[in-house]
Amino acid sequence: MGRSVPLYTDDALVLRTYALGEADRLVVFLTRDRGKKRGVAKWARRPRSRFMGALEPLTEARVAYFESARRELVGLNYAETIRSPLALTHAVAQEGLTHAAYFAELLNEWAQEADADERLYRLGASMLEALAAGAPAEPLARYFEYWLLRLQGLYPDAKESLSAGARAFLVAARTVAPHDIGTVPVDVKAIRELERVHRSLISMHLEKTLKSDRVLRDLRRHA
Repeated sequence: MGRSVPLYTDDALVLRTYALGEADRLVVFLTRDRGKKRGVAKWARRPRSRFMGALEPLTEARVAYFESARRELVGLNYAETIRSPLALTHAVAQEGLTHAAYFAELLNEWAQEADADERLYRLGASMLEALAAGAPAEPLARYFEYWLLRLQGLYPDAKESLSAGARAFLVAARTVAPHDIGTVPVDVKAIRELERVHRSLISMHLEKTLKSDRVLRDLRRHA
């Protein structure tokens, strides 16, 4: 008799999906308890799939998957949406969805395969919660970048080169919850300054420019 394959259930953040074959999707997702996983969602691209709406970037879902030590990919059995960027109000939908994809891409780059890091999971989930609460997307993105770099030990201790406005924002970011980032007074000049600094730090670490970062800049230019 063959050995049974374990079924795991966990909360997860969807980070990325790829078309696979004629009807399936390859899904990269970050679990709360067991780190980043890659799995196949069978028939996910078919109409009325059981995964419908649950595989958008940064969707938080309750997932079940089969995992075998002999296989690189897990088998995604189901994904039940907990919170989704698709539920954002119309007024913030386009900008919110674009930033959700940016947050998901950054998490995907930083999260290690099968290496549980609940801090990364909580950070990603808090971004989805903040977007749903109507937090302004650009200050929220600077908040996310700051904490992501800080959690990885990549944010410089010396910040004297930053303007007073940028430093004040970072001080507030250490104590304010992400959904309250809109209450922190900050001007566009400081936001752009931090964007340049963070982009440089991220690119230096990843040795590439993120696709979603280019999309965000294009979106702003055409706004």
